[in-house]
Amino acid sequence: MRKLEIRPTIVQRKMTWTGLPRGYSNRLLAVLFPSPGVWAWKVLVSVLSAVFFLLGASFSEAYSRSEGAKFQRSIIQYHSRLNPDFPKIKRKETKYIIVHTSESGLQGTLRTVSAGKRTHDLGSTAGGHAHYVIARNGYTYQTLDKDLRADHAGKSMWNGETDISSLSIGIELVGYHYTPITKEQYRSVGILIDILKNLYRLKDRDVLTHSQVAYGNPNRWVRDNHRGRKRCASNFDRAKAALGPTWPYDPDVRAGRLTADPMLAAIFYEGRKVAAAAKREDANIISLNNTAWLIAGEDYNSPTTHYKLPNGRIVPGDKIETVICWNRVPPHTEVLLNQEQISGGREAAIQTPIKTITESATAWSYAGRRYNSKTTFYFLPNGLIKAGPTISDWDDLPKLTRLIIGYRGPYPISQSRTAHRIAGANLKDQNTIYFSPPKTLLPGNEVADFTNLPPGTLVFLPH
Repeated sequence: MRKLEIRPTIVQRKMTWTGLPRGYSNRLLAVLFPSPGVWAWKVLVSVLSAVFFLLGASFSEAYSRSEGAKFQRSIIQYHSRLNPDFPKIKRKETKYIIVHTSESGLQGTLRTVSAGKRTHDLGSTAGGHAHYVIARNGYTYQTLDKDLRADHAGKSMWNGETDISSLSIGIELVGYHYTPITKEQYRSVGILIDILKNLYRLKDRDVLTHSQVAYGNPNRWVRDNHRGRKRCASNFDRAKAALGPTWPYDPDVRAGRLTADPMLAAIFYEGRKVAAAAKREDANIISLNNTAWLIAGEDYNSPTTHYKLPNGRIVPGDKIETVICWNRVPPHTEVLLNQEQISGGREAAIQTPIKTITESATAWSYAGRRYNSKTTFYFLPNGLIKAGPTISDWDDLPKLTRLIIGYRGPYPISQSRTAHRIAGANLKDQNTIYFSPPKTLLPGNEVADFTNLPPGTLVFLPH
């Protein structure tokens, strides 16, 4: 296996919006336009963008040799978890680096990338879905030999070339395309991309997102072959990874091979802020202008895409047509990606106010941006209770952590303050929650005897 090599950096460049190291753009502007107006800035930006794109200039060398070496030593080797059925085929050429968001938490991502995932026909894949996984704390896992072909891009095309998986390295950023990417992830992915670019002699423009290269066949939403099959990494901000601009246009749309996706075109080629979607409170909520297709792409009807209706009911994507009908999915329905398949018993469990974190169901899956709210409480497997504001990131919580959302408390039971006095008429309501040390957590309708609740039992009431 070839060792990753780091090219020494002469200077740690800081980028400006023109793509030049800081100070260069001002000096060049002064020469070209002694008294520049707004139009002059626009002309300069257009000219420089075209020049740097054509020359393939890269200004991503923002990391020192020592930073790169330290990063390489920190990479966690995860090869041993690879599905033994995965075919190990050496990649003949490396022309691109493709950035993904995993649409899951760390444990679910590592399992899927290494062991495989469920397909629409309820089969499974053989794994090998990325070369690297970067956790939200910046820790980096190598899941596959970098010179092997990873099955990560699926149905894809770029500049007329198809099967992008056979031409590229795949990097998964743990998280959702509608949640912010962390600064730790940007630093790690920036260093990793810098190393890989040098190793394979690539330029900044050779770094693309999965949503840029994926395409789909005609379906109920789009009549032609089209972009928009995937949304992953549409929230990736290149500048935060020390990367220069992407292509100024989609070559396959321009050539007429594909139909553009308006949302992705606006993000990547029309200058809108990339992270805007991740900052929206309703990024994964269905509305008149935010359809299931715009949120989930080709996975809109997958059994692992769940639709949480305003009344709290959960319906998997493959059941929407028969249970509701696609044109009747109500506004304010929440779309959750990469969830476990629902059995009858699990659907009932989902309806209860007590949620449980699993490999596929994260704190964000349940609470969204309320994961760190003062009205969200976590009950860890070791018996500790944590309030939302004490949680640094939604993916930091261990599996089997339970949580409740939209609550106030806790109110301790004592001899002078009984459960009835605290909860009143809602004593036996399923939305009134009782926690008895060390680890018993029950809704009111499952408490057998309120006179026997031990001292120290805590009561949580809906906010």
